Order: sequence, then C-alpha cells, then structure tokens
Amino acid sequence: MKVAVIGGGPAGLYFSLLLKQARPNAEITVLERNRPDDTFGWGVVFSDQTMENFKAADAVSFERITASFAHWDDIDVHVRGRVITSGGHGFAGIARRKLLNILQERCAELDVDVRFEIDLKSDADLADLGLGDADVIVAADGINSVIRARHAEHFRPALDVRTARFVWLGTTFPFEAFTFYFVENEHDVHCGVRRGVVAEGRF
Repeated sequence: MKVAVIGGGPAGLYFSLLLKQARPNAEITVLERNRPDDTFGWGVVFSDQTMENFKAADAVSFERITASFAHWDDIDVHVRGRVITSGGHGFAGIARRKLLNILQERCAELDVDVRFEIDLKSDADLADLGLGDADVIVAADGINSVIRARHAEHFRPALDVRTARFVWLGTTFPFEAFTFYFVENEHDVHCGVRRGVVAEGRF
C-alpha cells in the first residue's frame, strides 16, 4: 500500500506513525510545506484521557511527550474580584514545536518518509513527486486545505466564520493552575487564558 499524507502537522504525523505500526509494509510519505522547526501557535493541550489514548496507541511517543509537558489538575477562574478553583480536570500542555519534533523523530524511526518545504497546490501534483500512484491520499493540510477545497463537492465542508478576536502573548511566569481571567468593561467581556511557561517543551 502506498500512502501520501499532505500536511506534516501533528495530525498528519501521528496518523502516519500509527498506520506504519499497523501496516509495516506500507510506503508512507508525508509532504510538509514548512521547515521542520517552523510552527504557528504556541502549544497544544491534551486532556488526561487523551494522554491515556496516546499511551495505548504508541507508548514510545507517549513517553517522550510526557517527559516534555506541563501538567495541571486545577482550573482557576478569575472573575469580578474572585478566584474560583475547580479541580480534578487533568490537562497536559506541550510546545507545538516540541510536539512536532517528537513526532517527526518517531516517524523517522518507523521509516516514514517525511519531506519538508514541499508546498503542494493540488493533489494532482503528486505525480511530479513520484506519488501519482498512491492508493490512499490523506488531506491533513489544515483549515485552509487545498485538497478539501479542490474536492469540496465530495467532502462538503462547512466553515462558520465569526468575529471574535484573539491574540497570543508569551510569558516566562509559571502558573500553578490552568488560569482564566474574565474582565468586563463598557465594550464587552474579555477572557485571558494562561497556561504555563514558554520554554523547551512547555508553553
């Protein structure tokens, strides 16, 4: 079986390493438009239940992820001068770049061919890369997927765009809990989320 995965983000990489374990003879090629250390966004958060699923699916990458994440059990909500703490949730956070590097390394160990700086404009271009005969094509190229757009009549995607605004800010200050700040003014209600430290493996 020959598989072409378009998009080397967490979803495309994790799919590829799991498929390679299930089908060791499969030829799997991941095509990523960015460089190995390029990323957009600070980090990724997983619930404890998701981490248990990771452990069952691939213990090797699970161990590497858990060695690099920050973990919280509590959520602190700051609202109208009060702090409300809710416990027992269980969240793990890891820097997106670190997560990508872990999954890239795991794919390499399993002999998944991950190619970088290949910006595919259409799945029709796979032939130019020697992948025109792929048995399966996986579109893992994000919300602005060119593959999904090209085959929209079959996938029938529905995107609901809203007007909420957000901004990412980094801090080196460690927080003991997953923290939400709600602030009200004459314009609206604003929410800030604080989830750890920006450092190697954490965010």
